[in-house]
Amino acid sequence: MSGFDAIFGQDAAIDWLRRAYLKDRLPHGLIFAGPAGVGKATTAAALATLLLCENPNQTTRCGKCPACAAFDANTHPDYHVITKELIRYHDKTGKSKGIDLSIHVLRPELIEPAGRKSVMGRGKVFVIEQAEMMNPQAQNALLKTLEEPAGRTAIILLTDQPGVLLPTIRSRCQTLRFAALDNELVQKELRKRQIEPALAAFAAELSRGSLGIALKWIEDGVIEPARDLIAQLDAASAGHEPADLPAWLKKAAENYAEKQLDRDELASKDQATREGLSLYLMIAGEHIRHRLQTQSDPAELERSCSAIDALLRAETYLDANVNTALILQQLAIALTRPTRLAS
Repeated sequence: MSGFDAIFGQDAAIDWLRRAYLKDRLPHGLIFAGPAGVGKATTAAALATLLLCENPNQTTRCGKCPACAAFDANTHPDYHVITKELIRYHDKTGKSKGIDLSIHVLRPELIEPAGRKSVMGRGKVFVIEQAEMMNPQAQNALLKTLEEPAGRTAIILLTDQPGVLLPTIRSRCQTLRFAALDNELVQKELRKRQIEPALAAFAAELSRGSLGIALKWIEDGVIEPARDLIAQLDAASAGHEPADLPAWLKKAAENYAEKQLDRDELASKDQATREGLSLYLMIAGEHIRHRLQTQSDPAELERSCSAIDALLRAETYLDANVNTALILQQLAIALTRPTRLAS
């Protein structure tokens, strides 16, 4: 497992962590806030392995002790990562849609083990990924543990939506900001992974400075459909009505779902399809917002704003479990209406 030196583009956060560690002033609770895929989880793991190492040298772990060996083997008993996948594991009904981290997940995965002695004697580290998924009850249950953890315990919350966390949670944690990465840096890292330059360039631009998202979208086959979607949106803006946008979005979302099912055969196909559709709606919205920055014609601005409103409505309907065929039909009408009026 790499340490702080392997993390790039987050100098301010890493510098703060190093100084706080050396002064023995790391707080029990930390919030790593910033876009997805920019190094929050990697930094949390680097901090964890340093805290759990038996023979650290300044801010570098030794890499040789039993604790480091266990960490590298993903078997360290005092390192706990709470992910949304645990929602289904702790659901006794088998009907969970995996939409929030409840107290039924937090209690056995964090609150109870945090109150016990560490196994290897160096303390305990808990990392909550997508911490914004904790519902209010779970967040309230976490407060006492944040205030008075047993022994040497660190709790790290990772989120791209810190405002969703309760004020009482935020007040008990130190928040570190993680910024989007430079486009050139993302391209460079993608090329290091043998991704051809043209694909790396488009993936870096599409992910808006997130190496993690760029890698995931490449793996999930999202990049080429996204390129096609953007071309359709630009054509519609130029006055050319898309052939069959609902059918295209449905097919793209289903293909995305198949990738998720390949990764997790217990996942819900319907939920994965909705996630795929939400993803392409988000990509479309981001592209149109980005295009707004270069537009000056009032009519073009009005058409772009109308398109963004239509996409936001579609995402709202999707979250409310409205029939996807109806959502897509209404979206297509809304997106092409400005084109027909302008012609």
